[in-house]
Amino acid sequence: MAGRLSFLDRYLAVWILAAMAVGLGLGRLIPGLGDTLATVTVSGVSLPIALGLLAMMYPALAVGSVIGWIAASAVSERCGHAGVAEHSVYVHPGVRGRGIAGALLGGLITSTEAAGIWTVQSGIFPENAASLAVHRRRGFREIGTREYIGRHHGVWRDVVMIERRSEAIT
Repeated sequence: MAGRLSFLDRYLAVWILAAMAVGLGLGRLIPGLGDTLATVTVSGVSLPIALGLLAMMYPALAVGSVIGWIAASAVSERCGHAGVAEHSVYVHPGVRGRGIAGALLGGLITSTEAAGIWTVQSGIFPENAASLAVHRRRGFREIGTREYIGRHHGVWRDVVMIERRSEAIT
């Protein structure tokens, strides 16, 4: 599959890192930007996070092929959970092992912190060692296993719960 990837697909991780750098730069140049942007939502979805993720996904969208994606949503409507998001990440099997998931996670962490999100969580099937490892490298920790909570192809599955707490938001 590597021979058939377009230029943009091959360098998607670089594009994502550049998008993250722009977000970090704006956050440093304009104090309080993260707090202001955290208040901008549409139907419970953080508009800055959605736009940031779209900017990071632009190369894949522009060429008509998606080799990876990441998405986040609010865990609860309760005000005490306003800074908690759950995420999912996917990378096409043909391009795994190239740093795409790590770059997507890095972009998610940058954008969620800029939006005032203090905890990002997810659930991963226990046998998905690669996903658990990339999350661990990005600062996520395992908080436990929920038994028979996920259903996949008609089979009840255990799910390892993970979370990352922001060091930037206290």
